[in-house]
Amino acid sequence: MPVKGCMFDFSGTLFHLESAEDWLQAVLTEAGENIAESEVRHWAQRLRAVGAVPGGPAPSSVDPTLARLWQERDLDAARHRKAYTGLLHATALPWPELTDALYERHMTAPAWQPYPDTADVLAALHGAGVDIAVVSNIGWDLRPVFRAHGLDRFVDAYVLSYEHGIQKPDTELFRIALALLDLDGAATAMVGDDRVADAGAAGVGAPVHFVEALPVGARPDALRRLLPQLL
Repeated sequence: MPVKGCMFDFSGTLFHLESAEDWLQAVLTEAGENIAESEVRHWAQRLRAVGAVPGGPAPSSVDPTLARLWQERDLDAARHRKAYTGLLHATALPWPELTDALYERHMTAPAWQPYPDTADVLAALHGAGVDIAVVSNIGWDLRPVFRAHGLDRFVDAYVLSYEHGIQKPDTELFRIALALLDLDGAATAMVGDDRVADAGAAGVGAPVHFVEALPVGARPDALRRLLPQLL
C-alpha cells in the first residue's frame, strides 16, 4: 500500500561514515603526522575491533566501566562523547592527543557519504508528496550533513535521540516523528538497518523495511529497490 510518510534511519541507511582508514588518516594529516600506510591500516583495524568507530561495528565487549555509558550513549551529547572517547582511549592509539580530533571529525559533513541511491530515492518520495522524517539514535546534530550534501530540502522533520532523551527502539521516538509529520503509523513506513532499534517502529503500526549497513561502494541500489513498496 502506498504510504503518506516515510521515516529513515541515518547511519547505515541513508549515509555511511568514511572508512576507519580514511577517518584516521584525515585526522593524522590535519595534525601534521606523516604515518606509514601500513601503520594507519593497523590502527584502523584496531579501532574497528574495539568498536571505536562511530557508525561502525559495535564492540564485541565493553569494559564494565563503560558498559552502562555505551548502552545509554545516544540519550544525550555528553554521554555520546564520553562513550566513544572512552573506546578511543581503550584502543591505546600512539596518538592519544588526537582522541578529541577523531571524535570531532566524525561529526563533520566530509566524513559522511550518502549511498548512491539516497538522493534519487528521497527526491522520488518528496516528488510524490511523501513526507520524510529522519529518526536517528545519535549524539550530535546531523542536519548540517544533510545540508552539505544538498539533501535537507527533502526532509520534513528530524527526530534525534539526544534531543529528546529517548533511544530507538522506544516507540515514543517514532510517535514524535509521526506527530511532526501529522500522520499515523499505518500510513508511514520505516526504513533502517538495525533489526532491533529500527524494528521499534512496528510498535506504532508502521511497516518496517531493512537495508544492510554496507560500505557505500558495496550497496548501490538497496534503497531504490524498496521504492515499489513505498510509492
